[in-house]
Amino acid sequence: MQRLAGWLLRQISFVLIHLPKPLFYFFGDVLGVLWFDVLRIRRRVVTDNLKIAFPDMPLARRKSLGRASLRNMGRDLMEYCYLPFMNRQLAERLFELEGVEILDKALQSDRPVCLLTLHMGNGDLASAGLSAFGYPMVLISKEFKMKWVNQMWFGMRERAGTEFIPPRNSTYAVLKSLKRKKFVIFVLDQFTGPPIGLRTHFFGKETGTGYGLATMAQRTGAQVIPIYTVRKKSGKHLIRVFPEIEFKEESDKTESLRATTQRYNDFIEKVVSDHPEQWMWVHKRWKTFREPKKAK
Repeated sequence: MQRLAGWLLRQISFVLIHLPKPLFYFFGDVLGVLWFDVLRIRRRVVTDNLKIAFPDMPLARRKSLGRASLRNMGRDLMEYCYLPFMNRQLAERLFELEGVEILDKALQSDRPVCLLTLHMGNGDLASAGLSAFGYPMVLISKEFKMKWVNQMWFGMRERAGTEFIPPRNSTYAVLKSLKRKKFVIFVLDQFTGPPIGLRTHFFGKETGTGYGLATMAQRTGAQVIPIYTVRKKSGKHLIRVFPEIEFKEESDKTESLRATTQRYNDFIEKVVSDHPEQWMWVHKRWKTFREPKKAK
């Protein structure tokens, strides 16, 4: 059954990626509009999040940006059809690279490498594309509850060269990947509460952010290199790489982790500010951060 489903999806994907580009992306836009304007799934979450980030923005503009974000996600879903066929030739068609010399230099370094990114543009496609370009990518990613969906989804992406680590109890696997000179990707733009999150601020409002990336930087001396992808009007994806965000020791260990994690947040905030129409606003980023109750 799993093999048949995989075969059928591959055939459907093959047909879809050979449609005229305007029609291909039209289907993605329809999915986004259905989500935002018809089904209205988390529509209020989207507009409320936009109000937190841009408090002076009129409601009409927030709705327009929210709709654009969901259309972008609809296009992401369509572009997953490329994943079973990802190779270097296809990657060169789909992507432009900026700052890639930073990754090349990092490959030659003795220090391990962690990549800091966010849900911007089509990050899943970009990860597969970078693997096809020859970069040793490992992504920390949530798994599906259904085993056969997991095998099909991750197997399709692993064929392009990307490896995956589930987020729970991942420390050993991350350390092992770093030792093997892999680029381990940390997606850091979602809410994470205690015990694996710290109080931080995002667009000036308190939230929780995972400190695993800062811990790895402190523990291993790893470079933390920011990277993200954004969809251009031409349809191509621009992968942008930035210089390392250095870990800086503060007054104590906890404050060092918090301050460094905040610097990571500040980078992500700047990217979202520059491209708000392509960030995933449907996530509840600003949940209340509640410290665990101390035992009496």
